[in-house]
Amino acid sequence: MDNQAPSPRPGKQKTNMVIAGTCVAFFAGMIGMAYAAVPLYRVFCQVTGYAGTTQRVEQQYAGKVLDRDITIRFDANTAGVPWDFEPVARSITVKIGETARAHYKAVNKLPTATTGRATFNVTPDLAGAYFNKVECFCFTEQTLKGGETADMPVVFYVDPDIVNQPELKDIKTITLSYTMFPAEGDKPVASAPETGNKINTDTAKTLGG
Repeated sequence: MDNQAPSPRPGKQKTNMVIAGTCVAFFAGMIGMAYAAVPLYRVFCQVTGYAGTTQRVEQQYAGKVLDRDITIRFDANTAGVPWDFEPVARSITVKIGETARAHYKAVNKLPTATTGRATFNVTPDLAGAYFNKVECFCFTEQTLKGGETADMPVVFYVDPDIVNQPELKDIKTITLSYTMFPAEGDKPVASAPETGNKINTDTAKTLGG
């Protein structure tokens, strides 16, 4: 007599297929949500200033300017893009509410064109909701030809409402920091080491209007 195991019933096979299909769909959905979470998180940060993300505005501030100075320090780093990247001035001092312009400089160290994109944040983190950028190179990808040098301005102001925030009412310094990454499609170049460029230029102030 043959001792063969009974074949699975059709109903059970169908149930197993449904469970497997559900698991695959759930897994695919989780991957999609993970990719979607990145741009959604970026938008959330830009709207709220969370994690030191600065605000973007379309027009220069036209309201009151406080008779109170605040120093803006500038920082620059690279992460995989073969550029020398640094601010022209280490810091500037402006009035709270005053529109100001600062400049960064980038140099492509390779003989071929490369494209970079900057991410940014400010410290202290809570100040991000009050640091408004009117013009910034970080809004678009930047392509430099081989050996090319580019001037990258940023126009900004600090919202006077910052003095109404208890944690920030006595703030005297804000640090604006950029990190330049290769744009999508541009791979990091192994022969060009990453550098965190620190600034050795004199303090200067240039107002924009």
